[in-house]
Amino acid sequence: MRECLVRKSGVSDSTPIFAVTEATLAEVLSGLGGAAKNWCDINEFTGKPSTYQLVPGVSGAAVLFGVEDDGLPQPFALGSLATALPAGDYHLADRFPDQAQAALGFALSAYVFDRYLAPGDNKDKKRRLAVGDDVDLDRLAIILDGVRLARDLINTPANDLGPEELAAEIENLFAAHGGSGAIITGDDLLDRNFPMVHAVGRASSRAPRLADFSWGRESDPKITLVGKGVIFDTGGLNLKPGSSMALMKKDMGGAANVLGLASMIMAAGLPVRLRVIVPCVENAVSGSAFRPGDILASRKGLSVEIGNTDAEGRLVLADALALADEESPELLVDMATLTGAARVALGPDLPPYYTNDEELAEDIAVMAEAASDPLWRLPLWQPYMKYLDSKVADINHINTSGAGFAGSVTAALFLSRFVENAQSWVHFDIFGWTPIEKPGKPAGGEAQGIRCLFDLVSERFKA
Repeated sequence: MRECLVRKSGVSDSTPIFAVTEATLAEVLSGLGGAAKNWCDINEFTGKPSTYQLVPGVSGAAVLFGVEDDGLPQPFALGSLATALPAGDYHLADRFPDQAQAALGFALSAYVFDRYLAPGDNKDKKRRLAVGDDVDLDRLAIILDGVRLARDLINTPANDLGPEELAAEIENLFAAHGGSGAIITGDDLLDRNFPMVHAVGRASSRAPRLADFSWGRESDPKITLVGKGVIFDTGGLNLKPGSSMALMKKDMGGAANVLGLASMIMAAGLPVRLRVIVPCVENAVSGSAFRPGDILASRKGLSVEIGNTDAEGRLVLADALALADEESPELLVDMATLTGAARVALGPDLPPYYTNDEELAEDIAVMAEAASDPLWRLPLWQPYMKYLDSKVADINHINTSGAGFAGSVTAALFLSRFVENAQSWVHFDIFGWTPIEKPGKPAGGEAQGIRCLFDLVSERFKA
């Protein structure tokens, strides 16, 4: 992705991309010559927003791209050109609006997951966009590398990305930046007091793990990221139907996004002490699988009644959050592909987030809009905590009201029971997937919320 953005000064010959509106098209065409106008007439190109036309010009070919009077028709609109134009080098002409945003949209759309495809001509058909010195290419590269990491991990099938491989990805990322940590494996999870991580992952032939890695100076503000690393979710003994299991390779999307964000933070050298905790498990079916009605111990000391084994993500997160909370970080973030209820409420493109920190909530909302990284706050509505009541344990991990209401809210409330010391905590219930391709978002694994969070951490914890 970052390879498709280059400095204009380093490109000897490139095709200009002109921004046009239906009102300004004639003026732009007058500078390109009669052949360009004739070509637009033949192809009935009028400058309608988000449409484009490749035309001949006096000094060579040019691309016309339709925009609104006040800028890009949508933040990543230029991304449509990243796969549509002929291979070659392009640059944004003078006065092209929102150049940094246009470049980001182009690069995000250029992503291709081709690990399992046979070598072919498409790999040689590169399109590059040359940008001027006013675009912060270094920061864009950091963001794009983080997004690519998240997308690649989500798109990798579970046969090649098991608990061991996911934990290794975390170790390798931190090693590359001078960080360190540990991976707790199998029955050692019980000895180290992670009973729910062990319970969820023990049915798989691939042993569960908890990866715990840190980077940065101990004296800097503590930022801790927790990600749900369920590499595949069968639903356990509450087995999912086939249609619901098809995309479950993405159930480690929370972990993938946390790692993408960690990559950005470390590459930027932000003045924080970063910690990443990821429970890496497979929710499988075997004679050792945990059962509905089981009562599990937790690291926090709360006993948890199991209402449904297909709600396993919040269990492994609870143990990980309890660990993270023990050192009272300034900011504790968890991300998880947690509930279908969040998708019913807000769809695939708009993840909800939950926090009781009003200032943090407002900052996320503002920065999400500025970064074109959509997020929407939902409430930690305390009256719904009664839906998690259990007659035989301290808490049930699912809504026991019988009506199935507020599934995403009650999941967030369950997690909140395991956080009490962190100065600020926020939970993101993401989808981690783009079902229908659109500019800036190829179909498949997706980074959600992490560009916003990178901006937030950068702004809050300046050097």
